Amino acid sequence: MITENSEIFFKNLVLENQERVRNICFRFLNDRDDAEDAAQEVFIKVFDSLGSFRSESEVTTWIYRIAVNKSLDMIRRKKRKKRFALLTSVFVDSEEEIEISIPAEGDPGKELEDAERKRILDEALGKIPVSQRTALILSKTQGFSNNEIAEIMNITVSAVESLIHRSKKNLRKLLYKYFSY
Repeated sequence: MITENSEIFFKNLVLENQERVRNICFRFLNDRDDAEDAAQEVFIKVFDSLGSFRSESEVTTWIYRIAVNKSLDMIRRKKRKKRFALLTSVFVDSEEEIEISIPAEGDPGKELEDAERKRILDEALGKIPVSQRTALILSKTQGFSNNEIAEIMNITVSAVESLIHRSKKNLRKLLYKYFSY
């Protein structure tokens, strides 16, 4: 049963965490709309599960764990759809419409270079194991401490340190040809 106090508590949870949840989702999904959708799914799950939260960790840690899991679920769903779409495109003739947007301001050459660097980095991140990618994203882009990451991922701090170390090593190998001058 939802009481006025639980409704106020939930609203505060959303207000205090929505930006961080969206950012976490965006770092995994690389698409603003998908990140918005995932963030909404996160808070729906939080709302539905609030009564069963066991307080074994901080409520924010629990929310961020849900955000990571929802993002990874969405990636898996998209991959399944891509595989199906690829299979369908083999058997069905269809032409895709390509939309090109022109940046409103700034140096187009710099923006293109930045976009290419981001694409290369995102591609390399997609090639490392999910656990390594998760730990690295939570650490480097979201600013979580190793202790917080350990709670979110439900692993030990030394496992987090190991995952981050291995992710950097793997990324270095994958990106060497692009960024060695």
